[in-house]
Amino acid sequence: MTERSLQAVPRIVLTLGMLLLALQIGLRTTQPAPTARAEDLPPPPSSVAARLASLGEPITLAGLTALRLQAFDNQPGVSLPFAALDYAKLGAWLDLMLDLDPRANYPLLMASHLYAQVPDPARQRLMLDFTYRQFLLDPERRWRYLAHAALIAKHRLHDLPLALDYARAIQEKARGTALHWASQMPIFILEDMGELEAAKIELGALLAGDSINDPQERRFLTQRYAELEVKLMKARQGR
Repeated sequence: MTERSLQAVPRIVLTLGMLLLALQIGLRTTQPAPTARAEDLPPPPSSVAARLASLGEPITLAGLTALRLQAFDNQPGVSLPFAALDYAKLGAWLDLMLDLDPRANYPLLMASHLYAQVPDPARQRLMLDFTYRQFLLDPERRWRYLAHAALIAKHRLHDLPLALDYARAIQEKARGTALHWASQMPIFILEDMGELEAAKIELGALLAGDSINDPQERRFLTQRYAELEVKLMKARQGR
């Protein structure tokens, strides 16, 4: 089979071919550059399905899930802010990880120290609520994360009643392991709320007990008690 020379091609065919090529080039240059699309966070599988998929290694699967979830905001060609994630699904993934490995600390660390930092009160509250719910399941091991959640409620959300609820929970349910500063949080939150009488009574009861053995800590709290008395006196005089 012999090839036809370019001269043998009808002129109208060449003209149409050149026009189509020019049109294609023009379309390519006027179209915006292709952009990567962010993948939505899918819902997690059920706990039963995840355990079956783990092939008897739920702790390993929990760790791999944590790594995958933490890397989800960095997809190929896309860097997602945490605020773009579906926090309801995010909380469900964190729940799943703790169901697979109840002794894991990392999901609570992710919730209270990572995802709760997003400047979105609604999303922050979801992560704080997750931390509180999981604290109630194992207070002695998880109080540190709820203490951090109390600080976020106080300083980021400016929700002192919520911070007090978290601090009270630590005080009542993690008495055997919580450090003194954590168990004393309700006193100082009450003071910030203007509940000086309640803060003074609680601090006085603490000083009257035998739980404070460190002389420096006792001296510090005694000084705070004296300062509360002065504040309370001034508040009464100002009425």
